[in-house]
Amino acid sequence: MDMDSSSWLTALHSSGTKRDRALARLHVMLLRVATREAHRRGPAARIGGPELDDLAQQAADDAMVSLLGKLDTFRGESRFTTWAYRFVVLEVSSKLGRHFWRRPSVFSDAEDWERLPARFAVDPLAQAQQRELITAVRRAVDETLTDHQRRLFVAIVVNGVPLDAMVSRSGSNRGAIYKTVFDARRKIRSFLTANGYLEGEPAAAQPTDQQVKVKRS
Repeated sequence: MDMDSSSWLTALHSSGTKRDRALARLHVMLLRVATREAHRRGPAARIGGPELDDLAQQAADDAMVSLLGKLDTFRGESRFTTWAYRFVVLEVSSKLGRHFWRRPSVFSDAEDWERLPARFAVDPLAQAQQRELITAVRRAVDETLTDHQRRLFVAIVVNGVPLDAMVSRSGSNRGAIYKTVFDARRKIRSFLTANGYLEGEPAAAQPTDQQVKVKRS
């Protein structure tokens, strides 16, 4: 175990003033991470200002309680600070996801297919071409995707539901959702390329947050 991690554990397992100082340092660290993470993800969840700052504060508080409850499980396989960051990132993600679903007015079951040309990063098209592309994508979704892929693709790519919100509702994790949407996009792009709607097939790549994250214009 590295010296910094060992120092954290010693201080947090101590008593009196030494532990109080360690707890204060820990909370400042968690709040800093929570604030940064909340402001990075907040716009996608349509939350900002004081409400977002309050969410970050709650995430830091809850992450600290959870971390201290699991302190004895830390085995030094990573740095203590890296281990601690995971608690607060998960709390921010969870709270942003729940926040989205508490406001039913921001989401509709209606599928917003008209935004698809921009989301597939194709050049602006004439209105007739856009309609043709959208029809082709809908056909690709119906013919090439599994039910699970379709549900996530429509929610995230078509309707713009934030990933954190889908994680909260589905009970899955970000990595699994990234992979599902990435595979769905690849199937659809292959269909569009094979049928002459797009040129070329992009080189294979691993799914990333940016490839599946949707930003409303």
